Amino acid sequence: MNVNTVLQTGIQGLQQGQEGMQKAATEIVNASTVSNSEGSSSSVIEPIVDLKLYERSVEASAQVVKTAD
Repeated sequence: MNVNTVLQTGIQGLQQGQEGMQKAATEIVNASTVSNSEGSSSSVIEPIVDLKLYERSVEASAQVVKTAD
């Protein structure tokens, strides 16, 4: 496998992870706003888990970029 291909894959993973983190963060804010008005916080759990998963994905992709470099 070519180093440039590995580097490109790592960068793509970083971009997708950041987009996912942004989406999850937006969902957390929206769920928090709804839960404050309705008194329920169950809808915020899934986006928090997603945020953590995307965080790990970004960390792994950063390691791929570092290794390819």
